[in-house]
Amino acid sequence: MTFVIIVIVSLTLLGIIAAISQRHDDAPIVLTDSCATCNGDNDKCEQECMLEAATHEIEYYDDEELDSFAGRDADDYTDDEAAQFREILMTLHPSDIKGWNRSLILRHINVPNQIKDELLMLLSE
Repeated sequence: MTFVIIVIVSLTLLGIIAAISQRHDDAPIVLTDSCATCNGDNDKCEQECMLEAATHEIEYYDDEELDSFAGRDADDYTDDEAAQFREILMTLHPSDIKGWNRSLILRHINVPNQIKDELLMLLSE
């Protein structure tokens, strides 16, 4: 009889332990933002991605000719020069626009004022 009581108590304790450990396993998994998921809503994410991008080789989007504009002010472009930026912007895949903007920033290339509204609209989509 004592043996049966010990077995019942042991099984009860094992059940309680299993139930408690199951609760901890069901805790929600919290995913942190990565540079692939930054959507502009989280400034910290954007800053961290910019810092991360600065440690890697700069990615080009078939736009090496824009390097000649490095250091120019955004209001110092002619309409023809701004058209070069617009042409590249309009040929980019939507998922590449944010990366292209980061690439320009890291290359010290200011986007011409003439196309900033278009760029911001595409970035917000």
